[in-house]
Amino acid sequence: MTKTKTSTTTAQDSQTVQRVRVAMTGLAAVILFIGLASAVFNYASREPALTAVGVAKPEIVANITETALSNAAANEPLADLGIAPGPATTAAVGNSIDAK
Repeated sequence: MTKTKTSTTTAQDSQTVQRVRVAMTGLAAVILFIGLASAVFNYASREPALTAVGVAKPEIVANITETALSNAAANEPLADLGIAPGPATTAAVGNSIDAK
């Protein structure tokens, strides 16, 4: 009493093997593509930034911006607390419409 495989089970097995091979090939291709993209971006990030003659230097502009922001933040005590001004009252809105 031995079991023999029929032609349908053999066909299903070969189809399953083929699907696994295609899936593994696709997975390998995706991993290869990600590795290649990573290498390209890594190489691009190592190159020094280009500077043009007469253009503002980024480190100086960043310092000016930080100073301006710190001065603006000192004048905004509500912003330090994380509170935003509320909407205008209806009386103030009505008066501004009448004034026009």
